[in-house]
Amino acid sequence: LPSTRITEPLEKRLIQLTQRHDSLLSQLNDNTLNSKELTEASKELSTLSSVHSLFTDWQKGTNDLVQLHDLLYTTQDSKTDLQEDEEMLELAKEEFTEITERLKQVEKELITELAPKDTADEASAILEIRAGAGGDEAALFSADMSRMYERFAQLHRWKWEILAKSEDAGLKGIKTNNHNFSVQRVPSTESQGRIHTSTITVAILPQPTEVDVQIKDSDLRIDVYRASGAGGQHVNTTDSAVRMTHIPTGLVVAMQDERSQHKNKAKALKVLRAKIYEMEREKTNSARRNSRNKQIGSGDRSEKIRTYNFPQNRVTDHRINLTLYELEPILSGDGLSRVIEPLQEHYLSESLLDIE
Repeated sequence: LPSTRITEPLEKRLIQLTQRHDSLLSQLNDNTLNSKELTEASKELSTLSSVHSLFTDWQKGTNDLVQLHDLLYTTQDSKTDLQEDEEMLELAKEEFTEITERLKQVEKELITELAPKDTADEASAILEIRAGAGGDEAALFSADMSRMYERFAQLHRWKWEILAKSEDAGLKGIKTNNHNFSVQRVPSTESQGRIHTSTITVAILPQPTEVDVQIKDSDLRIDVYRASGAGGQHVNTTDSAVRMTHIPTGLVVAMQDERSQHKNKAKALKVLRAKIYEMEREKTNSARRNSRNKQIGSGDRSEKIRTYNFPQNRVTDHRINLTLYELEPILSGDGLSRVIEPLQEHYLSESLLDIE
């Protein structure tokens, strides 16, 4: 029989949730609950309906698979039956394959339902891309990554807004929340065809609301200065650039893209709030990982997590040992989901390790 991702502890948990669903349904049908209890029971029942339906499908599919497996092996052991009912055997094989594929999808959806919900799942996010080692080549690679993520966002109909750009292709920020990406290719300036390795860092910061992260004015130090770089005479003659420091954490955000000092302050505060929020989330996640004495890939945020190798047309995600020879589709954003979806499945499965 095919292997299953529903372990014994997960199955026990699913049975408990199913029993709770049936109990709530019975209470609602008995009409013995008061208005407050009715509201709470209805709300809880709605959260369990999907799990109940999926687990019922999984149980039925698993039982059907066992029966088909037994039928196939029994038929193969009997040469007479095999000769007389070849057509039935082929139909059973086809059904076995179909159920196996369907169960894979059901198990994927069940794990998604069981995984702990992250309060940041529905929030917007700030993507920070910075050039690392490699000089100009790293800056060019940062631009490639920005276009890849922008295209991916467009394909999902997400709103995309550039908060800030800088000459070094990134924002200054908290270093411990970065993932390192490396690129291996021959730069256009390389005359002898040698392959260079450059790195960038990518940080994805959930964007909290003012309720999630409250920042006191007394905790901020705000410095204003004249912006530098391209932008015309106005940029260099007014104190529109803003450097915002959060004193308790030491986080610093600089913003100079807007002509208005007020707008630069608002953007800087948005980025700063996201960084503080991510810092607190990381503390919580680290405590959870340490409590089960297990270090998963996202624990060491400074490690190299993905390599883009141009000569080999290869993308490798080192966290899950995934290698795809589809560099161009991934860089265009169209094929990026083929990297992201296996990662999502991996971390959803990791999040369920504490279930006993």
